[in-house]
Amino acid sequence: MRDAAKKAGKSDILDQYEKDYPVGPHDQPQSMCPAFGSLRVGLRMRRTATILSGSACCVYGLTFTSHFYGARRSVGYVPFSSETLVTGKLFEDIKEAVEQMADPEKYDTIVVTNLCVPTASGVPLRLLPDAINGVRIVGIDVPGFGIPTHAEAKDVLAGAMLKYAREEAEQGPVAAPTERSDKPSVTLLGEMFPADPMGIGHMLEPLGLAAGPTVPTREWRELYTALDGAVIAAIHPFYTASIREFEAAGRKVVGSAPVGHDGTAAWLKAIGEAYGASADQIAAAQNAVLPAITGALSAMPVKGRITVSGYEGSELLVARLLIESGADVPYVGTACPQTQWSDPDREWLEAKGVRINYRASLEEDIAAVEEFGPDLAIGTTPVVQHAKAKGTPALYFTNLISARPLMGPAGAGSLAQVVNASMANKERFDRMTEFFGGVGEGHASGIWEDTPTDRPKFKKKYAAQNAMAAKAAEAVGS
Repeated sequence: MRDAAKKAGKSDILDQYEKDYPVGPHDQPQSMCPAFGSLRVGLRMRRTATILSGSACCVYGLTFTSHFYGARRSVGYVPFSSETLVTGKLFEDIKEAVEQMADPEKYDTIVVTNLCVPTASGVPLRLLPDAINGVRIVGIDVPGFGIPTHAEAKDVLAGAMLKYAREEAEQGPVAAPTERSDKPSVTLLGEMFPADPMGIGHMLEPLGLAAGPTVPTREWRELYTALDGAVIAAIHPFYTASIREFEAAGRKVVGSAPVGHDGTAAWLKAIGEAYGASADQIAAAQNAVLPAITGALSAMPVKGRITVSGYEGSELLVARLLIESGADVPYVGTACPQTQWSDPDREWLEAKGVRINYRASLEEDIAAVEEFGPDLAIGTTPVVQHAKAKGTPALYFTNLISARPLMGPAGAGSLAQVVNASMANKERFDRMTEFFGGVGEGHASGIWEDTPTDRPKFKKKYAAQNAMAAKAAEAVGS
């Protein structure tokens, strides 16, 4: 599909994706469909409509997942057939759908997304008008064969919107945001727990700064304020396309985040220096918050060995916080790529003896659980499943770790309660393992009077027949 897309005129887009989102041990997503990330960004924005173009099964899965995660609006869909795809009629159908939806009373923006098949077929969203009836039109390609994770797909849409907003600002005056601080602001790049931006705002006050918008934003006007930030804080370090737009706007970008004692001290210093604050201001900002963080960490210690993995992009930050809480963290795996913006976290963790695995595959994360035998495994759903099947307590990163504050004093003790409670369940897991032991695995799962007999020869025979049938079908199709 990648080769077909390049032949169909998508070479520039896919080449840029290869630079922005370099692959690693695996070149296919092992998280959910990447388009979920960009879809979610659009669905969370006010006065923003979304149109998908792709296979019906893909659109069904994406809309189902989006509504499961709380979207309360419809998703537009432009279906296609072999005829409309091959003849170019699909693009005309998309254009017609956009024209019908472009109501300035309802929308500021319409996001049109090509999924795998339209991208591979070269459907040219770049030919859509920039605006219709005053409604902005943003077209993006989010194929599974070009973007490794759904986290990075958030950057695809965020970057496209920032580019559009930057070009608007360069052409003349733009609409003022509904809320704007009287101080210079720090734009926060990356989704985070809602309380974290407020906590960051308090930490920035001694520097004469305020917390600006969080990108991805919740409304279009916030993009202008984000671009106007005095400093850009790459809290999540993989937003490469977004960072490119901020740098094009002449903004300085700072990596890492105010996590734990060391992380907060280093981050405030880096933000202050990027802004041009004095040494006294930086010291005042550090002295105002570091004692509270130290107190919170000592009040809620974490004792035990913990492996950390996930696909959100904040895995290194969580590992830092756990280590400062007293935990032994031998391994951190993240599905996101290594960038210069994660170097401060990588260097700190490696100095503590932590093995960091960027673009980690599921198999590598599971192998780490086997290798280190942790008291707690934090990871994606299949990693958690594997650990619990072994009788090891485990927590799903996205729902149970990301859904907590991580920054400043509020974040210092936030993980300890859930982490310690989970590790305390080890005895319960042992009882369950003992009780359910002997019920079988795989073909023998369950309780039987006569345990089923495995038939590997039958499996081999049917596998060969399936392979022959697949080749025959390919021959007919050619």
